[in-house]
Amino acid sequence: MGEIILSAVRWYCKYGVGYRDLEEMMEERGVDLDHTTVYRWVQRYAPEIEKRLRWAWRRPTSRWHVDETYIKVRGRWVYLYRAVDEQGQTVDFYLSQTRNTKAARRFFSKALNGLKQWERPSVIHTDKAPTYGKAIASLKREGQLPAGTEHRQIKYQNNVIEADHGKLKRRIKPTLGFKSMKTAYATIKGFELMHALRKGQAKLWMLSTGIREEVRLVERAFGLGPSVMAEMIQHLETVLA
Repeated sequence: MGEIILSAVRWYCKYGVGYRDLEEMMEERGVDLDHTTVYRWVQRYAPEIEKRLRWAWRRPTSRWHVDETYIKVRGRWVYLYRAVDEQGQTVDFYLSQTRNTKAARRFFSKALNGLKQWERPSVIHTDKAPTYGKAIASLKREGQLPAGTEHRQIKYQNNVIEADHGKLKRRIKPTLGFKSMKTAYATIKGFELMHALRKGQAKLWMLSTGIREEVRLVERAFGLGPSVMAEMIQHLETVLA
């Protein structure tokens, strides 16, 4: 049953399909379930998968590009703060009902949490919103950001994250909006994780390339299938054969 649940959650978060589409896809594979069951699985397991794999996909370089995009929750626009590094790899994300200094500060604090000193940014690119400058200055005073971190507000230098927004929103579009902030954030955690994996951010922890290794990475996070050691031995035998 665990493999079925993880497959349904992964497909929904990775491929931009609807819950009813997944109901039919599962039925084709001989699994009879209701689309509301898939919804509950996504709400329960998408955040858990993202939590268990944060260590695998978060390895940011020192130049960050930060911006927010808009998504609709209960018919109202809310703000999804996001950051990517100079290579386009996802650094972190944060969903907020407001777009102010407090929200920007919360986003940066989340993004910095768990990073080693040498993983913290030396340059942060943002747009000209004053909230970013105030949040960065506050975090510098408290020592969460290095004092030498440079804040650059040059719009064209943020093209890299604006392009990344578009790729992510193609997955969000089939949802037709969310019913609450809680369900939106839970689902977006799955979207962001799968988007990061698609960009190859966890390839260091995969024994080979391809979608099967991505699947195994998720399964191993839940203790499903053979152990890492058994897979490594099998992989070496295959390479040496």
